[in-house]
Amino acid sequence: MLPSAQFVDFIDQNLLFAPHDRVLLAVSGGRDSVLMAQLFKASGYSFAIAHVNFKLRAEESDGDEAFCRDLAASLDVPFFLNRFDTATYAKTNKISVQMAARNLRYHWLEELRAEQNFDYIALAHHQNDSIETILLNLTRGTGISGLHGILPKRGRLIRPLLFLTRAEIDQLVEHLQMSYRDDSSNESAKYARNKIRLEVIPKLKELNPALEETFELNRRRMADLEELLHLKVEELRKNLFQNTSSDTIEIDLAALQQLKPVNTLLFELFREYGFTEAVLSNLVESWHGQPGKVFESASHQLLLDRGRLLLSSLKKEQESCVKIDAETKQFKWNNRVFAMTILPLAEFKLDKHPGKAQLDADLLNYPLTLRSWNLGDAFQPFGMKGKKKLSDLFTEQKIPLSQKQYIGVLENANGDIVWVQDLRIDERYKISANTKKVVIFEEVHEHGI
Repeated sequence: MLPSAQFVDFIDQNLLFAPHDRVLLAVSGGRDSVLMAQLFKASGYSFAIAHVNFKLRAEESDGDEAFCRDLAASLDVPFFLNRFDTATYAKTNKISVQMAARNLRYHWLEELRAEQNFDYIALAHHQNDSIETILLNLTRGTGISGLHGILPKRGRLIRPLLFLTRAEIDQLVEHLQMSYRDDSSNESAKYARNKIRLEVIPKLKELNPALEETFELNRRRMADLEELLHLKVEELRKNLFQNTSSDTIEIDLAALQQLKPVNTLLFELFREYGFTEAVLSNLVESWHGQPGKVFESASHQLLLDRGRLLLSSLKKEQESCVKIDAETKQFKWNNRVFAMTILPLAEFKLDKHPGKAQLDADLLNYPLTLRSWNLGDAFQPFGMKGKKKLSDLFTEQKIPLSQKQYIGVLENANGDIVWVQDLRIDERYKISANTKKVVIFEEVHEHGI
């Protein structure tokens, strides 16, 4: 019998969504996501199924796609599909295949959610996924945020299966004789997460058979501690950080020196700007010395001035601005080549690839500017009503620090940011019922110039 009562209780206790909300389920075809879909159906919620074919396992990937399509039909719910050339995307963006798949999946799911007016996106993570995340973070080094594992709710993302362990899911699926698809790559220990799941956790369970229960209790404690720390840090940032220009923040040095515990609070204050603990420790050792010393992260710098710190974005030669006028066909920025095409709406065909921006041409004022992002940059992401800082968007999307400086910002002549490259267009410039012409920006190969 399905644990529908526990499922509904977990949703209600964690305020994941309201009974009338529409939820988009990310379904791979594996046991976890199949069980999640069955629980949504049995509980009477309004939902649809979304599946991504990453084209990484040939016929196996196509089999997953067909299975998920049939599952949606059997549950009598809408089915959404997208296919990506993940390997090419990873190579082009110089990231791992795993990171490429994650970026493509999350970007498309959010775009689809907004476009189809779903309230939330449901992911089928369970308690063992959370344990793996914590252990993985510990092996790489982490702050307190890395110790709470996977949260039940983060923005529009919800994880309603976190009340179950992997073993409980396996037992339910087998007992109820549910059909599902196995991903053969999950059995390879060459990936760090799989190695933890296949080799490390079984050893830990020998020491503590109730490992999942113990980690769940620890997760809740760490989440509470993180919330307390977050409130403290936000209060400090509001009091200490003063904007002096569009891309420079001034911080009172004497006030920083009074912080306790200084190393922990400094790390949390400057974490979103990419500063490591080692760099911040060097800052602490130097801040009673002569002014003029500079401390850098991959994207920002801290200048030790007289009685203050000045925080600003790094200005690098490859990040120079590019001006784009209405007649531009192709342009180059940060060693990437882009094409601009303007089409009548009748000749336009929507393409949801995250590396392509498709905007209402009549809303743009030239010259446009393609540049690197600055502190304080904000825009209205597609599907949202309010504005969001780019720094917050990067954090939510888990953009690696080394990649942030290479993400371009397309700015309208009126100062609005209309596209954050590879991530999101601005809601105000989307194609609508009033659109007559569409402008398309997309990356092309070097030989296209």
